[in-house]
Amino acid sequence: MTLNVLSSSHSETSSLRFAEILMARESVTPNDAGCQTFLIHRLSKLGFHCQQHVINGVSNLIARWGQGPVNFAFSGHTDVVPPGPLDKWNSAPFSPVVNNSILYGRGAADMKTGIAAMLAATERAIPSLNRDDVSYWWLITSDEEGEAEYGSQWIKQWLDDAGVSLDMCIVGEPTGSVRTGDTMKVGRRGSLSGTITVTGKQGHVAYPHSCDNAIHRASKIIEALTGYPWKAGSADFPGTSLQITHLNSGTFTDNLVPGAARIEFNVRYDNDFTQHSLCELLHALINGADDTAKVRWSRPCRAYMSQPRSEQCLMRYCESAIKRATGRFPAISTSGGTSDGRFYASERTQVVELGVPNNTIHQVNEHIHLSDLVTLEDVYTDILLQLRRHR
Repeated sequence: MTLNVLSSSHSETSSLRFAEILMARESVTPNDAGCQTFLIHRLSKLGFHCQQHVINGVSNLIARWGQGPVNFAFSGHTDVVPPGPLDKWNSAPFSPVVNNSILYGRGAADMKTGIAAMLAATERAIPSLNRDDVSYWWLITSDEEGEAEYGSQWIKQWLDDAGVSLDMCIVGEPTGSVRTGDTMKVGRRGSLSGTITVTGKQGHVAYPHSCDNAIHRASKIIEALTGYPWKAGSADFPGTSLQITHLNSGTFTDNLVPGAARIEFNVRYDNDFTQHSLCELLHALINGADDTAKVRWSRPCRAYMSQPRSEQCLMRYCESAIKRATGRFPAISTSGGTSDGRFYASERTQVVELGVPNNTIHQVNEHIHLSDLVTLEDVYTDILLQLRRHR
């Protein structure tokens, strides 16, 4: 099959224009600030059926084109993190600026340029696609940077209720290390946070026999958690790691033995664990060190890893598109934090994260080079055209 991928030189201004329109909207989580209204306007003109659902202040866009048997989706988020100290920015964070072919502004990397490239690629590829071959979805939320309870997780439940099973899903998160296409991610470790409450007995430091030091109890728990021989992982998937993130025993007084302590920790875990099996292990370690300690779990994110397929393989589509656009094959990675890909990944659904470089995300003066935006549009266009059936 010949793809006949169009050169993006004619549409470079479209990608940039879309990015600037989106970046000018102050869509700090969970505020969408009209980004999805703009997307609906453009996608509707292309024949997409668009629905916007506002759930507990979170805006979710679900758009569909075609009725084919192959369900392909672009996933992304319109929300951004707060800009931080404005006096540290060289230009206003929500007034995008191009200087020496560098695009500056909040969302330049994470991930409004990804959405802009998706939109430009969609406009280029739609005329070559057949509605009877593919069902093409846009799944966009305004709550990825926050708690993510009513964003992509809600969209996935909506798809399940509608009987829709995705075959392929591209998440437009920034994945490049140096340039677009040098890295794509096919999985992520899971994440689980925990709060341990430790109870002792408060007293005077001069009478330790009448006290029970909660910090000493907490130290035994910390030793048990950090001393466990977690697997180191492999070349394909990082291993499990646990970090103590906070220890609090109340207001400090130098002659007071604390009677209570709170330990906060986070585990990034490989796909050998489920949330249930990990919780069972952690409970055993904690209660083995202190059988009176109580633990509460928060912010669970499951691990996932997509596998290659012999047919309709999104991983192969992405690799070949990147090779044609850049002349190089990408590194395949599962590193980094969590992403919304975890909600869509399954044995049926291949998920690939592919976007611009991530070295300035969440930073002051967030930026990317315009060439990375153009490359991403080319790659996305190529992938969409590969959805055409062999004729």
